[in-house]
Amino acid sequence: MEKKFIVLIAFILQIWIVRGQDATTLDFIDASSLTVIGQAKSTAFPFHRLDTAVYKGLSKGENQQARCPAGLALVFRTNASQIDLYATYKYQPDPNNMTRIATAGFDLYIKKDGQWLYANSTVAPKGKNTLTLIKDMDTQDKECLLYLPLNSELDALKIGVPKGAKLEAIPNPFQHKLVIFGSSYTQGISANRPGMNYPAQLERNTGLYVCNLGFSGNSKLQPYFARYLADVETDAFIFDAFSNPNEAIIRERLFPFIETIRAKQPNTPLIFVQTIYRESGNFNLVARAFEEKKRQAAEEMMEKAMKKYKNVYFINNPQLPGTDHATSTDGVHPSDLGYSRWAKNLGDALLSLFKEHQYLGMGKVD
Repeated sequence: MEKKFIVLIAFILQIWIVRGQDATTLDFIDASSLTVIGQAKSTAFPFHRLDTAVYKGLSKGENQQARCPAGLALVFRTNASQIDLYATYKYQPDPNNMTRIATAGFDLYIKKDGQWLYANSTVAPKGKNTLTLIKDMDTQDKECLLYLPLNSELDALKIGVPKGAKLEAIPNPFQHKLVIFGSSYTQGISANRPGMNYPAQLERNTGLYVCNLGFSGNSKLQPYFARYLADVETDAFIFDAFSNPNEAIIRERLFPFIETIRAKQPNTPLIFVQTIYRESGNFNLVARAFEEKKRQAAEEMMEKAMKKYKNVYFINNPQLPGTDHATSTDGVHPSDLGYSRWAKNLGDALLSLFKEHQYLGMGKVD
C-alpha cells in the first residue's frame, strides 16, 4: 500500500513538473507590437475603435462600444506549433443573444492556398487570463489573422509561442479601405464568433480592407458621428444607417449627416444600405409596421439624396439576409448563416457598384 502511495505521489509530481515546464517554455509578447488592422482612424490605445478623448458627445454606452475591438484583428507570421493568449479585460458583458466566444473570445484564421481558413476560436473562463488558442500544429511558416472580441473591452493582450519559435508582424494583407458605420448588425451581435460579423466576412471574401464601426442600437445618423467620419480617410463609406433610427429620425437627420461629411470630403463615395427584414415582424403587426415605415422612409430619402448629392448611392436589397426565414437568432439579429448571406450579397453589390463607377481601380481603364 505504501509503495502504491509513493508511486502515485511521484506521478503527481511528474505532471506538476511537466506543466511547469510547459508554462515556462512559452515566450509572450505584447500583441500591440504586431500589426493591428480594422481601425478607421488610429487611437491612443491600440484596441479601441474610436478615440473618445478626442471625439466628444458620445453617450456613456457609445463610449463603451467605441472601446470594444469589434472587427479589429492582428496579423502576424509564426512557425509556432502552439499559440497561447494572455488577456485581461476592463469590460465583459453577458448578453443573452451571443456566445461568450463572440463576446469576449478570439477567432483565428490561417492562410492556406491563398485563402483564409478557419483554424480555431476560444475564450478563457471568467476569472482566468491564459488560454491555449491552438496547439499541435506543424512548424512551417503560417500567416495568421486573429480577430478580437466583439463586445468586450480589453485591458491588455499578450501572445505566447514556444521558445525559439518565430512570431513577427506582417503588413496588412488587405487592400484599399472601406469604412462601415452601422448598427448591431455591423458590430456583429449574435454572430457565434468574432470573425463571423459581416464586415469581417466581406473582407475575407473580397480582399478589401474593411473597418468596422458598428454601434449596437446607436447608429442613428448622429451629428457627432458624422463629424468623426468626416475626419476619416477612406476609399468609400458604407452605412448601415437605417436599422436603428425610426422613420422620423431618418427623415430629419439624413441630409445633415451627409452634408457634415461632404463639407470635408466632397468626393468620397457614400454608400447607404437598406436595413434587413426582421423576423420579429412575421406575426407582430406593430413591429412589422414600424420596420416597414423605416424602410419606406429610407427609400424616399435616398431617392432625393442621390439627386441632391454627388457620389451618393443606395443599395436597396430588402431580401438581405434571405427570404427563407431560416437566419434569425432572436427575431432581430441574423445567425452566422444570415451574416454569411449578407456578406456575400453586399459584397456582390459593392463590387458591381465599384466597377460601374470605376472606383478602387475597378471597371473600364482608358
